[in-house]
Amino acid sequence: MAGFDPFSISEEQYTVPMVREEVAGSHIARIRFKTAIESGRLKIKAPEELYIERVKAAAKAVGNAFWLSETDIEVLAFALQLKMQGFTPIVATDDYSIQNVARHLDIEFAPLATFGIRLKLKWVRYCPACHKKYPSDYKSRRCQVCGTELKRKPLRKI
Repeated sequence: MAGFDPFSISEEQYTVPMVREEVAGSHIARIRFKTAIESGRLKIKAPEELYIERVKAAAKAVGNAFWLSETDIEVLAFALQLKMQGFTPIVATDDYSIQNVARHLDIEFAPLATFGIRLKLKWVRYCPACHKKYPSDYKSRRCQVCGTELKRKPLRKI
């Protein structure tokens, strides 16, 4: 929300309830968010659980599960829900993990301050010290063998 002005476009705009918590730290974004809701420019809706599960499965399949917050998952789930209802949602985001999962789900996205991703990627998490590979949804940030902080790299383009 920090880089997005809901008053700059005329299309219907939606977000999910968890976004309210994320904008709480930024004074300008909080005011913009509150004003957009009060004026009716921005509507808050929660996605159905079915779409949350589909997004989680897609994020796991492309290796972005660890990098998405619950808020990110809800935003993508609501966009997927709208898409399945016949709409053409566009997710405004500079987050490459969100963009990658959106592209995998054929959901349009609009970057705000970056060029955005160009290719679909499948990611793998690995230990740079001992080279052990981990599934994308592995919960720890550290290698279970040597304790080194894990990194990620593209496994392949899809």
